[in-house]
Amino acid sequence: MVRKTKENAERTCQRLIEAAREVFLMRGVGRTTMEHIAIQAGVTRGAIYWHFSNKIDLFQAMREQVFLPLIDRMDDTLLIEGSEDALTCIENFLSGTIQVLIDSIETRQVYEIMMIKCEYVDEFATILQQVLSNCSRIAEKLQLVYERAKLQEQLHASHDATQLAMDTHLFFIGLLHMWVKDTRGDQFRWQAIELVKAHMSLRRRA
Repeated sequence: MVRKTKENAERTCQRLIEAAREVFLMRGVGRTTMEHIAIQAGVTRGAIYWHFSNKIDLFQAMREQVFLPLIDRMDDTLLIEGSEDALTCIENFLSGTIQVLIDSIETRQVYEIMMIKCEYVDEFATILQQVLSNCSRIAEKLQLVYERAKLQEQLHASHDATQLAMDTHLFFIGLLHMWVKDTRGDQFRWQAIELVKAHMSLRRRA
């Protein structure tokens, strides 16, 4: 009986996260209320507040479902040294992220919500700081891999690992923003992985 109740609660929680994603996408985060999400999920307002205190909690839960696996994959792809060289590890991570966006509609929707359907003001200003903090950690991990690439003599002698990491990070953020906005797929989406390969080839020592 306890197990059944727990399973029902988990299903309701997941449905609320899905409903939040759907409504955020349709209305934008700022114009969405908890009542909108409850109606979309087919539950009472009391049920939604049983699982989530407010809209920020729901937004965070939605975001974590996408970004926690991304962080795990980043660590596996970038930081675990295998048979592939360091620059290939970076290329695989960037291309793999694009491929996840291609394959997963849920991931695409969350990126769209975060990049063009949310205003990071008032209570959501704290979310923006978390995003910036995550960006800093990604840049730091890229720097470690570029330093590894330098030890492997893959880089031009004049290249600095810190600058390369920041350049790659900013390039990829820009590419992701344009990928998300290119809903027709005729400008950036179709060539995104090739752009990643071109970006990385400029770093590789001849």
